[in-house]
Amino acid sequence: MTIPYPNTQPVPAIATVNPPSGASRPRLTFLGTGYLGATYAICFAELGYEVIGFDVDADKIAKLASGEVPFHEPGLDELLRRNLAAGRLRFSTDIAETADFGDVHFICVGTPQRADGMGADLSYVEASVSGLAQHLTRKALIVGKSTVPVGTAEWVEQLVGKYASADLGVEVAWSPEFLQEGFAVEDVLRPNRIVVGVKSEWSHAMLYSAHKGVFDLAATEDREVPVVVTDFATAELVKVAANAFLATKISFINAMAEVCEVAGGDVTQLSRAIGYDPRIGNRFLQAGLGFGGACLPKDIRAFQARAQELGAGEALRFLHEVDLINLRRRTRVLQLAADLLGRRYGPAGPDLSGTRIAVLGATFKPNTDDVRDAPALAVAALLVKAGADVHIFDPQGMENARRALPSVTYEDTMVDAVSGADLVCVLTEWADFRNADPVALSELVAGRRVVDGRNCLDAALWTQAGWEYRGMGRP
Repeated sequence: MTIPYPNTQPVPAIATVNPPSGASRPRLTFLGTGYLGATYAICFAELGYEVIGFDVDADKIAKLASGEVPFHEPGLDELLRRNLAAGRLRFSTDIAETADFGDVHFICVGTPQRADGMGADLSYVEASVSGLAQHLTRKALIVGKSTVPVGTAEWVEQLVGKYASADLGVEVAWSPEFLQEGFAVEDVLRPNRIVVGVKSEWSHAMLYSAHKGVFDLAATEDREVPVVVTDFATAELVKVAANAFLATKISFINAMAEVCEVAGGDVTQLSRAIGYDPRIGNRFLQAGLGFGGACLPKDIRAFQARAQELGAGEALRFLHEVDLINLRRRTRVLQLAADLLGRRYGPAGPDLSGTRIAVLGATFKPNTDDVRDAPALAVAALLVKAGADVHIFDPQGMENARRALPSVTYEDTMVDAVSGADLVCVLTEWADFRNADPVALSELVAGRRVVDGRNCLDAALWTQAGWEYRGMGRP
């Protein structure tokens, strides 16, 4: 594309088009009301757009329509209730209604790892696009937001050509999301960049109109919103490339933690020292239990699988080691637990029978209730397999954790979890755990032993309180 998308304020003039619905600004739909779609739908309604959130899950739609966000994301509940009351936002299980309403339809469904390999399962994308396309009765823009293998946008175009009437002129674009769980509202309303893959001036103008609320908010706050307009393939690659880079950075510092553990170094001081270099930076450079969640693990595996299909598998071979380093940190916690409890770590692992272990944290990161591929739960499962009596507490993730790992005991408070414990494992860096009083906790436990799986505790403070402390990559 040679058409410059605005990246400064005031916004340079762009050829405007009237929304096909006849509304004054595009009406937006978001297909899939999981974490991604629900957050975008609610936040774009907050920006003043008329919005429908669509899903085939009637229970999820009923919850949202009643003002209840079915997951934990700070600030989102209030925005949902406010925009439902204002009449800008509604939710539906009716695809025909959704197709008739929208000018710009954002595809926000999941792309999980396939059961038979590392690649992405695109069945939800196919179902949503084909279902939408056959109910369209006028020109519209279908925009992919889901994280997908490169080449998916061209395939979506083929689906649209198959299911939508050709004389409607339905077009496709791609605009990846960059949400961070726990900060998603800010990431939608005040994005650090917008990336769009478009093929025509019309789709370019429609996407500009669909994001004008974002640009207007930035203008009132004297900010700039960098925007990259590019082709389909690059737009698709941006998200997976970003996730691959972040995963690599995390696994790099965890590889350094492995070296520190055998060399006697302190990875926290190492990361601080190299993070002062502006070429490196200190974000995502905290050694610990490694990454998890719904994105990084499955995205780097799908990226490798797609590169292999395209004949570029050698280029991403390093991501396999990134994945292995990440998974090794979970086993390392088991080793530290065995060491503190005086249990031998044999070829089949340690025997931790007869021990009670408190696990503080179940979510993959703080400020969310998401336990998908959570390292904390993976470690808890390893401890259970080794014979330990595991008691878990998490401020937000208990309900989801119970479904994912029913074979442990869940406690209502941190005090209940640590009471009588022979060992405490801090595996998610919630503020409640970081700021816990080690002196007070020492009166509750059976043994003052702690594994700091996130290097989030003040090691000196805990040691002074009489605890045997083990961190990740720390002496």
